[in-house]
Amino acid sequence: MRFAAIADIHGNCAALRAVLADIQSLGIGDIVNLGDCLSGPLEAARTADLLMPLDLLTVRGNHDRYLIETPAGELALSDAHAHAQLAPRHLDWLRKLPFSAVFRDEVLLCHATPKGDDVYWLEEVSPEGHVFLKSLEEIDALAEGVEQPLILCGHSHVPRAVQLSDGRLIVNPGSVGCPAYDDDTPYYHKVEVGHGMASYAVLEKTSSGWVPQFRNVSYDHMAMSRLAAANGRADWAMALAIGRVG
Repeated sequence: MRFAAIADIHGNCAALRAVLADIQSLGIGDIVNLGDCLSGPLEAARTADLLMPLDLLTVRGNHDRYLIETPAGELALSDAHAHAQLAPRHLDWLRKLPFSAVFRDEVLLCHATPKGDDVYWLEEVSPEGHVFLKSLEEIDALAEGVEQPLILCGHSHVPRAVQLSDGRLIVNPGSVGCPAYDDDTPYYHKVEVGHGMASYAVLEKTSSGWVPQFRNVSYDHMAMSRLAAANGRADWAMALAIGRVG
């Protein structure tokens, strides 16, 4: 079995197009999507119009949830920008997305963890703002009750694979459309991959188990950086340009 996993597109339609083309060039037909599809100061409606006809197995991310549950006047900047672009059909699509899903009986899909869509599964944040790998015991605990041998999550935008103590594998494919951001929960911190390329992963089941291949795809990221700047988001402009935040 071989398939692709994408996550955290965040309204970056240009990055999504490039990733889909790369997946097609590999001859891969099956794709799963781990959520946070549209939120951002970019092209939410175009991204939705590209995604919806593909009918990918998609789970709902925390920002997807904000777009359908938070009153428009209370949305944060990135969510508000996306919401203003979206038509009722786009929001209806988001409402139908499941919190989690199982792909071909062997792969659990969730945006962040099986119990919450806004908590890092694999990363910890220190009070000083350092982002580092969680202990195996903490990661194991969040996988309690999951039967599938392969678990896919997104949310942190960090491409990473972690083997659990019982041999199961958790993979974060990285972010298609947002290579860096800062956040103040649970403490102020930055997540930076250090480049402006789109990221995703190919998962292959081999005789020795599941093996991830992390892929970076170049696209016209500077056009998206300029769009973010034009929309008043210098932070996103830098993130899209160089994969860092100021």
